[in-house]
Amino acid sequence: MAVAVVTQRRKRRVVSELEYSPRVWLITGATSGFGLALTEAAAAAGDLVVGAARSPDRLDHVVAAYPDQVSAVEFNVTDRARCAEVVSEVVARHGRLDVLVNNAGRTQVGALEETTDEELRALFDLHFFGPAALTRAVLPQMRRQRSGAVVQMSSVGGQVTAPGFGAYCATKFALEGLTETLSQEVDFGVRFLIVEPGAFRTNLFNPGAAYLSAPMPEYAGTVGPTRDYVASGDGSQSGDPAKAARAILAALDASTPPLRLVLGSDAIDGVRGRLDALGRELSEWEAVGRDTTVE
Repeated sequence: MAVAVVTQRRKRRVVSELEYSPRVWLITGATSGFGLALTEAAAAAGDLVVGAARSPDRLDHVVAAYPDQVSAVEFNVTDRARCAEVVSEVVARHGRLDVLVNNAGRTQVGALEETTDEELRALFDLHFFGPAALTRAVLPQMRRQRSGAVVQMSSVGGQVTAPGFGAYCATKFALEGLTETLSQEVDFGVRFLIVEPGAFRTNLFNPGAAYLSAPMPEYAGTVGPTRDYVASGDGSQSGDPAKAARAILAALDASTPPLRLVLGSDAIDGVRGRLDALGRELSEWEAVGRDTTVE
């Protein structure tokens, strides 16, 4: 009979009293920020992790710390043709794939009028089309297993907007809409978790990490403060990526996991404020909306 044991930070379910079968993770953007924190947390908990990154050598220190558990693979999530190959490589090596984390991403700031078509399409490739293709690639394996989890690293920007973050928020809104729909149409044991962090001390605000569209003076009053915040806010964020990783692992291990996990007091306050505003607006215009019914 399987028994519950405690290993490091959380309770684990084992296949016997003597043996635990570790989960196999595929994490994109694994060399920094949430991706690195999740790689280290999963390995410390006894799981196996394949960290995917454009520069996999940046994961060498984690591979050295966990040589039997962590490996790195070169992968650019915008290379949608390679998604199925990466999944096949993971399954060939480990026999299964239990958790996919779509984490790779970047910050972009610019009013819509400042944002070029190329910039907008590139961000959608990174934040939406890439994760969609990789999710599509893992579903057949998880269907065969009748189990698995897909973690979409969204943002509070998947719920709450701000001037200058239009392109960024659009990609996250799209990813969240797709994932919520997946949770309704996939019925073979796969869980979906949308993570919505607020401001955490990742590298998104590092000098050179955030992409800033060419500014127009007409938007200095609205987008200017956002641009200044991103350019100077690195290191001032209140969120701890290591604590976020532990929260994500706890959500995945919950008997009734959430669909959305909002991380950080700033994010929780922002989402609550948006929900309150939506409720007030819905109530204010409810009679007008209901009066459109055919009689």
